[in-house]
Amino acid sequence: MADARPPVERPLSPHLSIYKPSITMVMSIVHRITGAALYIGTIMLVLVLLALASGKGSYETATWWTSSIFGRLVLFGYTWALIHHMLGGVRHLIWDMGAGLQPGVRDTIAMATLIGSAGLTVLIWIAVALR
Repeated sequence: MADARPPVERPLSPHLSIYKPSITMVMSIVHRITGAALYIGTIMLVLVLLALASGKGSYETATWWTSSIFGRLVLFGYTWALIHHMLGGVRHLIWDMGAGLQPGVRDTIAMATLIGSAGLTVLIWIAVALR
């Protein structure tokens, strides 16, 4: 029978509490959140399209919902999530090619993702409002 040894004290896996949050860490988390939001938002978009195809009553309900303040807020958030997630994917594509990995450049690209997604979302909504 082998000698019984006391358990070795080993460190736990690193936890978020030991890391100082950085812009790239936050953008990575937001990228995952927007991916989940897009999943739910796409289901909602399909439901609205089904309502539009189902007849006049369903069309009026869908129009009422999408033109309400809450509906417009949801659509604005969906637009931002779509643009942000797309730009985050471009950011990761750049990194996958081995470019932009230097500390200053990495943070600049992450900030450009955030600023670009907000700006493009506002521009899209302005363009829609002006049509």
